[in-house]
Amino acid sequence: MLNFGLESLLTKVILKLVIMINSFKYYWAKFFKKIKSKAIYKSTIHPTSKIEAGSEIQYSSFDKHSFCGYNCDFYYASIGSFCSIANDVVIGGGKHPISWVGMSPVFYEGKDSVKAKFSRYKRENPLLTTIGNDVWIGRNAIIKEGVNIGHGSVIGMGSIVTKDVLPYSIVGGNPAKLLRMRFDSDIIESLIKSEWWNLDEEILGKCAQNIKDPILFLKSIKSYK
Repeated sequence: MLNFGLESLLTKVILKLVIMINSFKYYWAKFFKKIKSKAIYKSTIHPTSKIEAGSEIQYSSFDKHSFCGYNCDFYYASIGSFCSIANDVVIGGGKHPISWVGMSPVFYEGKDSVKAKFSRYKRENPLLTTIGNDVWIGRNAIIKEGVNIGHGSVIGMGSIVTKDVLPYSIVGGNPAKLLRMRFDSDIIESLIKSEWWNLDEEILGKCAQNIKDPILFLKSIKSYK
């Protein structure tokens, strides 16, 4: 009986130690993840928005209250307000000149991965990729340059988006296809017309008491106009 009691106590102590060690490992890994540098070049980030560590943002802009997760890559992208962008998302980017004989960077101007230059022709400027307001983009999604993502839409994780996405739609897959609309057409039209993302923040704070109900939310906006 005594041996059984000691074994039970020892098992509990070991389990607690394992939990403590795993917790330490988790916070240690999270610490190192946080201290990774982020690269922001010729971009405008609103003070209320956040870019997580490991992300590279070039020639892009973020409006208010938006964020992107770790290890994202944005190039010539315009991000609206209240957008939620998960880790490892790629938005925009340049393209290789497929109409030329050679598509390698050794044939066009600018610094690149390879040092050699056999010619220095100018490539076409990349197209701006536009992300509307209150858009949620899932992890590992890739959005092609020049695509327009409508307000309030959802991009499923791992999606490859090659075409414009309708406002308040949910898309997913490779290539991304329409799965369903978030609301009926009348509510979608009203939400777009309301432009609630541009409301005075004090008013938005009051209207947000009804954020879970689109109809009540829209009514509350009208009461302040």
